[in-house]
Amino acid sequence: MKPAPFDYLRAMSTHDALDALAQFGEDARVLAGGQSLMAVLNMRLAQPRVLVDISRTEELNAVHADDKTGQLRVSAAATQGCVEWRKSLFDEVPMLAMAFPHISHFQIRNRGTVCGSIAHADPSAELPLVLAVLGGDVTLRSKKKKRVLAAQDFFQGMLMTAREPDELVESVRFPLKKPGERYAFTEFSARHGDFAMVACAAVVTDDAIRIGVGGVADRPTVERWPRLSGDDLRGALNDLSWKLGAQDDAHISAKYRRHLVRQLGWRVIEEAK
Repeated sequence: MKPAPFDYLRAMSTHDALDALAQFGEDARVLAGGQSLMAVLNMRLAQPRVLVDISRTEELNAVHADDKTGQLRVSAAATQGCVEWRKSLFDEVPMLAMAFPHISHFQIRNRGTVCGSIAHADPSAELPLVLAVLGGDVTLRSKKKKRVLAAQDFFQGMLMTAREPDELVESVRFPLKKPGERYAFTEFSARHGDFAMVACAAVVTDDAIRIGVGGVADRPTVERWPRLSGDDLRGALNDLSWKLGAQDDAHISAKYRRHLVRQLGWRVIEEAK
């Protein structure tokens, strides 16, 4: 199947992109890497009048670690590959470094953007889970205003976000590694590179556990616990596996998804201790 007809606009600056979004609103879609968007267009799940291509907008192609704010800022046109291949990434945001190898294949990461994955908001995708469990945020910009939303407020449901039609996901910000925090990430998929049936990420300190789960509910889910262990931890993971409301689908049963939450959740927490 091929996309419905559309007009193409190449934005050479952020203002070009914002002007187009202000003019066309719901009839426009932003094209950055296109790795998620093109599949949606080909299946005609989206039929925009205009594609606004920001991939060659130099000011939006930036990745910057800011020690003052304690965040790694990834702008809208920056590819997953350029973040993954930062020599300093493991020291800056270890969980991102752990998650990237699970994302599809390097050819896709070479074109796909970090902000594009966040904006697409697939509940099985790795980057929304990492952003949520680390407590990152999303910067949204339109011609009228600029606002910053925490990840938990940005993700609204399956493929649904708080972005307004005239807004651009200008950047996302991941908190830098903090002293005393330890991290782990893992997932289960049918084949390497497939979307996760269940993904788990954990941040552990001497006093607390923060665990995130993707691929089960309609958005990444994050729980915060005291430093549990043994049967107390198994009980908390079991409660979480039921709380997520797993459903049967063509690939996996709800029962097995709950099992994976318990097993993978235990694994990432133990690895992060």
